[in-house]
Amino acid sequence: MVSLKRLLGPAFALGLLASCAFAMDHLTVRQDKRTTSVDGRIILTAQDGGILFLARDGVIWRVTPDQIVKQTTDDAPFRAFPQDQMVKHVLADLPKGFDVYQTAHYMVFHDTSRAYAQWCGSLFERLYGAFRNAWGRQGFAMAEPEFPLVAIVFADKADYVNFSKKDLGDAADAIIGYYNLESNRMLMYDLSGVGVADHQKRNLGSAQISQFLASPAAFGTVSTIVHEATHQIAFNSGLHQRLSDCPLWFSEGIAMYCETPDLGRSKGWAGIGAVNRGRLAQFHEYMAKRPSDSLRTLIADNKRLRDLNQTVDAYAEAWALTYFLLKQHPKQYVAYMKTLSKKQPLVNDDVPARIAEFEKQFGPLEKLDADFVRYMSGRLH
Repeated sequence: MVSLKRLLGPAFALGLLASCAFAMDHLTVRQDKRTTSVDGRIILTAQDGGILFLARDGVIWRVTPDQIVKQTTDDAPFRAFPQDQMVKHVLADLPKGFDVYQTAHYMVFHDTSRAYAQWCGSLFERLYGAFRNAWGRQGFAMAEPEFPLVAIVFADKADYVNFSKKDLGDAADAIIGYYNLESNRMLMYDLSGVGVADHQKRNLGSAQISQFLASPAAFGTVSTIVHEATHQIAFNSGLHQRLSDCPLWFSEGIAMYCETPDLGRSKGWAGIGAVNRGRLAQFHEYMAKRPSDSLRTLIADNKRLRDLNQTVDAYAEAWALTYFLLKQHPKQYVAYMKTLSKKQPLVNDDVPARIAEFEKQFGPLEKLDADFVRYMSGRLH
């Protein structure tokens, strides 16, 4: 589940122009009665002067023309903040009491136990390595992340919900973790400490985490954490561009392809590409009522995955299609991925363009759909 605040306003609907990727832009803006100066790079400029701005901490700002106080550019190359400044900027956005645990590629900000932050960091690094190796072997050239990968872990669910409402609204209470496209950060709370008094959570150790991994709740929790971490890696390694019109079935399909836990491992996860039994069972249930145009509607737009009445079945089909294509048509899948990875922010495709891009790599939908249903019905029971 990728979260994106409402970045697409009328100021950004037409006339988008790419900016120079190498210059350092300096922007002073007034938003919500506050004046802020921020350094970074202009991603896009609209005809009316509105701006999408990538700051040095990886956060994307939407700035309307009336909010711009001052705008300058110099010849210094754009660079992300060094680690110490990055830590300072993230901590400034968080409530008091957060620490940071750093790994080779991650900054895990937490107000829960150090042991849980370390477990998260180890899980993320394991996923990061496996993810990059898997796609590298398939022939996709992975980019190095421009920014450290930031994860924020709350000890208390109530604090997490309160903090996340600005992104998720009333849905925050039902979502245990998500990746935010605007901030480029992953947010979650510590489920290993559920039922433990707040003052005790910072002292929980590896034994508590092991006990949690042995519980029935762990499967869904690890799946969610890996799913959202996969989104973050994909959007920072060149598989997808943030705010581009990458089909939702595709980005969610990759995340589900990676999410399967292995609770017999100390990290709760073993690798990429195992049969996702939960998604498979749901897809088999859906097949009894699956309409003939199901594949077309899945690919044509994002409506089914966003419709609460269809989302469970649509996600299951997105996983099944991803699994089928990677097992039966891997070269074509990577070629399709390369096409999608080049899509630019805020440039949206219509339905015929989406269908044509898909069929260019995989052939006519009707034939592929028959092969897809046959494969998923027989081989994977």
